[in-house]
Amino acid sequence: MNLPGLGDLGRLYGLPAKLRSIQEELAGRTVDGAAGGGLVTATASGTGELRAVRIDPELLRGDDREMIADLVTAAVNDALAKARELAAAEMQKALGGLLPPGLAGLPGMPGR
Repeated sequence: MNLPGLGDLGRLYGLPAKLRSIQEELAGRTVDGAAGGGLVTATASGTGELRAVRIDPELLRGDDREMIADLVTAAVNDALAKARELAAAEMQKALGGLLPPGLAGLPGMPGR
């Protein structure tokens, strides 16, 4: 929408609804992170909610619990980073450059 006399500011009119729509879409999408060559994988929603962690059964046969914990941490961090990247990309795509780059990373915005 382009409101007379407001220039690009008129495009902000539908922003809250568009942001809600993006949040809903991201909640339904998932990304996977991995560590240890895929021995541990983590799945997160596009909104950054951890959905699942999978550990290869072969890894559980050993006694190195510290290594398993490190791999789980790395896989979860990888999934969450991918979720943030997905959210930021979707924000930029959906808003067509209306928001300045980096705004998606602010608290309360999709991608944060």
